[in-house]
Parts: sequence; structure tokens; C-alpha cells
Amino acid sequence: MHYLDYAATSAVRPESVAGAVHDFLVNVGASPGRGGYAPSVESGRIALRCRRQVARVMGLPGDPGRIAFMMNATHALNTAIHGVVGQGDPVVITPFDHNAVLRPVHALSTTRGVEIREIPGAPDGTLDLEAAATLLEGARLLVVNAVSNVLGTILPLPELASLARERGVLVLVDAAQSAGHLPHHPASMGAHMVAFTGHKGLLGPQGTGGLWVEEGTEVLPFCTGGTGGNSRLREMPATYPDHLEAGTPNAPGIAGLLAGCQYVLNEGVEVIHAREAALKARLHDGLSGMKGVRVLSPAAPEGAALVTLTLDGMEPAEVARRLEDQWGVLARAGLHCAPEAHRLLGSRDSGALRLSLGWASSDADVDQALAGVDAISLSLRTGVPGGIPA
Repeated sequence: MHYLDYAATSAVRPESVAGAVHDFLVNVGASPGRGGYAPSVESGRIALRCRRQVARVMGLPGDPGRIAFMMNATHALNTAIHGVVGQGDPVVITPFDHNAVLRPVHALSTTRGVEIREIPGAPDGTLDLEAAATLLEGARLLVVNAVSNVLGTILPLPELASLARERGVLVLVDAAQSAGHLPHHPASMGAHMVAFTGHKGLLGPQGTGGLWVEEGTEVLPFCTGGTGGNSRLREMPATYPDHLEAGTPNAPGIAGLLAGCQYVLNEGVEVIHAREAALKARLHDGLSGMKGVRVLSPAAPEGAALVTLTLDGMEPAEVARRLEDQWGVLARAGLHCAPEAHRLLGSRDSGALRLSLGWASSDADVDQALAGVDAISLSLRTGVPGGIPA
């Protein structure tokens, strides 16, 4: 198997991650903050260590308690958006946002009369900063993803955040594609809130993620309920992370996320990024030289390690099927939950094929993908069936 869908999830993980989940279930088992006995206390210690390691990987300053654990980046983004946007507030987005942003903002446009303002973008991943400055006037919130999950390009967060803060606009960053992959620290670039997922570059299990909230920024709870303490209160506690953490957390997943973060820190985010960037260059260069292949994403060596493409004469879903069946290459076809990005690229009707790399990717994975795409493209141009390796 040649797994090339790390932008969706790190289906290949270090053994230590599964070992940590297993060890927690066998030797701890209790929920953090739900008892004064030893297993519950140990569970709380694991959660605190995980918050600290997430903060180290992502460069999140201050009290690690400002990191509230959630199910994923989608949960975190919804919490932030619903928690700071009021009736009729203008919200500024970009065409590179994921549906985890587009859909909650659209929902609030119907339920709270929120005004949606979109910064104009280009197929190369750039944004019109002059237009952004105008659109941010009087806005409540700017939402921007650190890296496009379709193009792999880094968005101009420092410039956007500076424009937003000058105008008193809150900045929410979607770090789903950057955390653990890139030495990219949104908090130091001006973010008030950072949403992340645990199952991608942080190498944790699905069902983990969270939201960091800068000291002094307040977010109304998206979900309310038990926190394990202050049970007499009818409202959620004011202190973080309890303020945003209702219900029993995914404690086994948090143990796995802790192990994933420790792996990333031991390797070094810069080292992981350099390795992925070298593989991306090999993949991008190889695909760019093929007849019948249209590479949609720019080289962007500083960005996410993914390459998005289409083949002349074949739907991306069929290309993905043939790559798996005939070459053992697993890739993602479709709109990648980012329809506006595909609109800019002219691929909104049929989508595209995305090949994305991760911590365990190798030259062999890249070469197999190149061979498979080339063989499929050749069969389309010549009409001769083929593509099955000898």
C-alpha cells in the first residue's frame, strides 16, 4: 500500500500512538476530572501533558488551559464561530476555506442574519489584500486557514491578521493542515483563536482536536453540560478549559494525541517539513512533465506537501480507483470539502485528484504514484489498455 492521503488523515501512525491508546484503556481507563481516585487523577495528568505538548508543537503561548479539547477541527471552528458572532455581524472569509467554515457561516447567515464577506482570491493561492482591508472594516470575525488543503499554499496570515487587529476584528485560524506539518505558529502571527485537529499532522487518533483561545478573548460555549466540577452552576464555568469542554472527553484519544505530539517533537517539525517538502518537489516535478496531466497546485515548497491534478479525458474518481486497483496508491478524489477553491481552479464540476504526503511517505510512494498516473494518462492518449505494472 502506498498511502498518499495524509491531508485527509494520517492513516499511517507511529506505533507509539496505538500503544498509548491501548495502555490508557488497559491501565487507566478513567475520565479526567471525574473523580479523586488515582486513575482519574492520572487521566487528568495525561490531558494536561497533552495540552502542553500541543502548545509546544503549535507555538501556542500562555496557559495551556486555554486549549480546549474537542472532537476535531470542525467542532473547534463551529465553537469559535458560533461563540463570537452575534446577530447581523459581518464575517470575512476566503475562497480557500473548508466547509468546516463555509457551512457554519452560511448557517448563521440564515439564523442570525450574519453578513458574509469573501476576500477575492486567485488560482495561485494569493488573496487581494487591498480588498481585504476594505472588507474588514466593521467586521466581527476573520476566518482564514493557515494552508489551503487544495493548493497547499500558505495564506498571508500575518498581513491579514495585522489588517484585522487594526480594525478590532477577531482572527480565527484553521490550522488543520499546518499543525505538525509546518513550523507555522498562527498565535505569533496575530490569531486570537486557533482551531486544530489531532488526526492529521499531529498523528493522533480521529476524534481529537481542539481550540486555543488567546487570553482576553472570550468565546460563548457551543455545547453546555457537565465538566466534572462547579456542578451547582447553571451556566458553564468561566475558567478555561472547562468553559468550552462540556461532557466526557475522548480520554483514550487524548492519550494517543499526546504520543503523536511527542513523536512530532522528537523528530522536529522542521525536519518533518523538510522531508515532506523534498518528496513534494519530486512529485510535483514529475507530474508537471507528463502529457495529459494538469497540475492545479503551485510548487509552493514552503507550504503543505500535497499536489492536486486532473487527467485529460478521465474523471478524478476513476483515476483514484485505477491508482488503487492497479498500483496500490491511495489518493483522494473530489472537491476536498473546499468548493470555492475548486471554483477558482475551474474544477468545481468534477473535482480533482489530490496526492498528499506525510511523516512516513517515501521515495517509493512518490515513484509508484508517478508511474501509475503516467501509465493511466498514456492509456488515455493512445487508447491502448494498460497501466498494470509488470
